[in-house]
Amino acid sequence: MSELILTEKKGPILHIIFNRPEERNAFNVDMLFALSRAYDQLEADPEIRVGLVYANGKQFTLGLELKNVSDFLKKERKFPLPEESINPWGTTGRQRTKPVVVAVHGMCITLGIELMLASDIRIAAKRSVFAQVEVQRGIFPFGGGTMRWPAQCGWGNAMKYILTGEPFEAEEALRIGLIQEIVEKNELISRGIQLAEKVAAQAPLGVFATLKSARDSVQFGETKAAEDLFPQLLTLMDTKDAEEGLNSFIEKRSAVFQGK
Repeated sequence: MSELILTEKKGPILHIIFNRPEERNAFNVDMLFALSRAYDQLEADPEIRVGLVYANGKQFTLGLELKNVSDFLKKERKFPLPEESINPWGTTGRQRTKPVVVAVHGMCITLGIELMLASDIRIAAKRSVFAQVEVQRGIFPFGGGTMRWPAQCGWGNAMKYILTGEPFEAEEALRIGLIQEIVEKNELISRGIQLAEKVAAQAPLGVFATLKSARDSVQFGETKAAEDLFPQLLTLMDTKDAEEGLNSFIEKRSAVFQGK
């Protein structure tokens, strides 16, 4: 994996770490490609059940390195991601099936917010600062922000921040639903690991099915998602994990799931 994005497999959790601290983790083309490859690793390894995203350095990310990325966009006329890989922002191409937890500190600008909105559980350190500033640069949020901001944070909250670029802090992010928890900076990674471990301890096939059903509801509507509920349930009921879940309940012990 690129030095710009570090990955470390720890049990069922893949740690995905931004590692360009000298540039405050601003994303150039190489870093975008590297993050996509990290998500490929998350998706491809059957032993990995959850991804945990965080950053080295003082800032989570200052967003895109605009000159570098805009030169690519003008030349290639497409977003700088490998076509065959997972898109971490979920706007094109292959979609991930495994859950992702994001732990934010310092400044989180533009595509960092959109990466959060494309993930599943988000936490932030106290005194974190967020801003969706594309309109101040003559462009607009093109990593899914225009779709997910209103859906997840409410229309008025979304328009307040994506139309003005006004910065806001962790308490406001919690109020509008961008994050689910605020923690002390020195507890950020340990809390992220704790949440990821709790997800990883559940039946993986059940987790993946839950994520897919929820996503289908957003993407295709509740009617389409509802049509698949019972067929998905019957499929899961025939798995060894479902058998283990039932047996562990009867035997009053913790379940040990295998993803089978």
